[in-house]
Amino acid sequence: MDILIAYDIVTVSRKGARRLARVAGVCERYGTRVQYSLFECHVDSMMLERLKGELLDIINPDEDRIDIYRLDRAASEVRISLGHTTRERLGGAWIISSPNRQ
Repeated sequence: MDILIAYDIVTVSRKGARRLARVAGVCERYGTRVQYSLFECHVDSMMLERLKGELLDIINPDEDRIDIYRLDRAASEVRISLGHTTRERLGGAWIISSPNRQ
């Protein structure tokens, strides 16, 4: 499955800066950085559970936030890239929309 990981780590302290670096390192092992705090990844269900566990071991849940979006199609089918992009397996910008709520 393709997933999108977005994170916001509080970095006002040295501990926060270390958490940020560690979160980025974990995400880099699983996917491709497309923005400073945004990664595209292709994982199976076991990898996703392992990824979530690794990230939970790092963050401070009272300050930090990580959102993982599961995409129901391959990245190549949902991605619309504008401007310069890399030509990696997963990369470039993704535009994701949700249905209007009433």
